[in-house]
Amino acid sequence: MKHLLLMLALLVPLAGLADAREDRVQIHGNAAGTQTLTGPEPGVTAVDYRFNDRGRGDVIRARWQLDAAGLPTRYEAGGNDYWKVDFSERFERDAAGVARWANRIEQGETRDAGFYLPANAPPEFMGVLARALLKAPGRRLKLLPAGEAWLESGADVDAAGRKLTLYRISGIEFTPVSVWLDDRGETAGVIDDWFEVLEAPLLPVLAELQRAQQAADQAWHARLAQQHTHRPQGALLIRHARLFDPLSLTTRGGTSVLIRGERIVRVAPDADIDAPADAEIVDAAGRFLLPGLWDVHQHFSGVDGVFDLIAGVTSGRDMANDNVPMLARMRRFDAGTELGPRVTLAGIIEGMGPLAGPTDVRVDTPEKARAAVDWYADHGYAQVKIYSSFSPMLVATVADRAHERGLRVSGHVPAFTYARAFVEAGADEIQHLNFILLNFFPDVKDTRTRDRYTVLAERLAQFDFNDGRFAEFVAFLREHQTVLDPTLVVLEGLFSGEPARAAPALRPLVQRLPVVVRRRQLSGAVAVPPGKEAAYAQALPGLMRMLKALHDGGVTLMPGSDGFAGYSLHRELELYSQAGIPNAEVLRIATLVPARVLGVEKDRGTITPGKLADMVLVDGDPLKDMSHIRRVWRTLKGGQVFDPAALEQALGMNPR
Repeated sequence: MKHLLLMLALLVPLAGLADAREDRVQIHGNAAGTQTLTGPEPGVTAVDYRFNDRGRGDVIRARWQLDAAGLPTRYEAGGNDYWKVDFSERFERDAAGVARWANRIEQGETRDAGFYLPANAPPEFMGVLARALLKAPGRRLKLLPAGEAWLESGADVDAAGRKLTLYRISGIEFTPVSVWLDDRGETAGVIDDWFEVLEAPLLPVLAELQRAQQAADQAWHARLAQQHTHRPQGALLIRHARLFDPLSLTTRGGTSVLIRGERIVRVAPDADIDAPADAEIVDAAGRFLLPGLWDVHQHFSGVDGVFDLIAGVTSGRDMANDNVPMLARMRRFDAGTELGPRVTLAGIIEGMGPLAGPTDVRVDTPEKARAAVDWYADHGYAQVKIYSSFSPMLVATVADRAHERGLRVSGHVPAFTYARAFVEAGADEIQHLNFILLNFFPDVKDTRTRDRYTVLAERLAQFDFNDGRFAEFVAFLREHQTVLDPTLVVLEGLFSGEPARAAPALRPLVQRLPVVVRRRQLSGAVAVPPGKEAAYAQALPGLMRMLKALHDGGVTLMPGSDGFAGYSLHRELELYSQAGIPNAEVLRIATLVPARVLGVEKDRGTITPGKLADMVLVDGDPLKDMSHIRRVWRTLKGGQVFDPAALEQALGMNPR
């Protein structure tokens, strides 16, 4: 009964209490929610944390107690996760020293000492952990249920008389997690690439805090790149490879590839190439050699670039980001001071309103729309991406200006219009397969919220693929040379996932992730509404049937993940194969097709003399089984060699 009463108390809003401290939650600099802290009882901290991201977002009501060492003795929380799935969580250490915990992904008990890290915690809990680490011997602590965290201190920043200190916690994520504490030891801010939680009075120094974090992050990335980039001193000769040609869809064994610098010099049978005196030889031992993979739907942050190289992705397309920092990150990728692929940039243009996406490029007039296009063109972007709150009346304005400047146009189909009208107004490409389906349901008008996903399962159950309207629309897309970036892996994760399991893309490897990261991946699916189980069960098969029909009808597909970098791209290709697209054609879609569509076929897309030495050696045969694409043995980007297994271990993953 005691715990029931406590959980009920968590449901009482905390706003309005006299001793409340309210932090501001921002996404990309835009206000999105709040984190309110109170002390309702001596020794008890209560938090109400909530934010809204276009209809999605966490709501966490938590309270906890700590011992003298700063370790949790009790933690209780309830609310919903980002996808609005309910959860509850409880941890308690009793008088005998036995710790017990239960949440939606695990339960257990132990007598071991340690810091319990909740499965669902508000940002403030990173400050709690930082303070406990400051008290711990050697600034290291065992974590419960498993793992270890350690702390390093960094830069100091003065904020109106308060000294703020940067602390970096390792052992939580693939990279150190940054937390700012003030001179009283209280949490001043938790900030990452996209997300900021800090007190409103500290907003004037946010840019300075971000610069300090970025400097620390870039130093970390530079060390990783220096340690794991192999640069041959002379020529590089790959021997005994089984080479795949995306043009002819054929393979030929016993093939050698000679590389000097960043370019391919010669491709020929093994017997026809003599090794230069300065050549370093890589014996492929019959492994499958194919051009570097593409992921055309990414939003780069953290170690996404590293996971791309682990997965054999040597070319990526960023589909919306914080523009100036992304331009700097792309320069680091190109310079080799941060690991990542070659990047094509797509700049987002959004409209106005409360459901507008997290960007400061928001326009509501033709003049502003054209100015946004010009900024992107002037800064080397290849295309613009229209987003969901953008006015349908301005699509043609953007398309005309973009085409005038040599840029492509793509995006979400904006709310209150549909795919055919979007293409007729000048769009060259559509992101996400669900917008193709919604073309046939004009009553679904407002697609700015998560309804654009959740309505999909029910509408698929109502749709007849034999309806002549579908064949006619496929022909329309083909005739307009419209490209589709389906992101089928995202839709699978939503409709075929389970809120307490890893997304399907990560299930083959989730047990190799660091313990704490693994727990963070066990969430991310839409909860199936009661009575809708049958509709949701047929959603993914219906989407794959649609994808196959679009491919067979001549619509150009390009693979994008829009999720966990690298491994999600592998799953996207597996889904294409499962949909019935022949594996050789799937590999062409993942290599040559994006190079053609995005105008870089001269340098990428095939393993041909004169082209960039971007390629992947796979320990298997993805022509027979597309899941073998996960077995990347070596990745080459511009003749530089990367060992995926070594990179995984550097990020804290268990050996393959």
